Amino acid sequence: MSDVLNPKDIMEILDIGRRQTYELLENPPFRVVRVGRLIKISKKSFYNWLDGEQEQVNYK
Repeated sequence: MSDVLNPKDIMEILDIGRRQTYELLENPPFRVVRVGRLIKISKKSFYNWLDGEQEQVNYK
């Protein structure tokens, strides 16, 4: 199992559409890494945010 999520995973977990997913990823409240056109989301950071344990650091 991977330690990262991709936008499609976020769409499925949150049950939101593609546009809403990419709007969330424009200024994410969790750790996101962009490698070229690929977007990878830290699974740990995402689930901490989802559980209400938002990190104090603003990632961009």
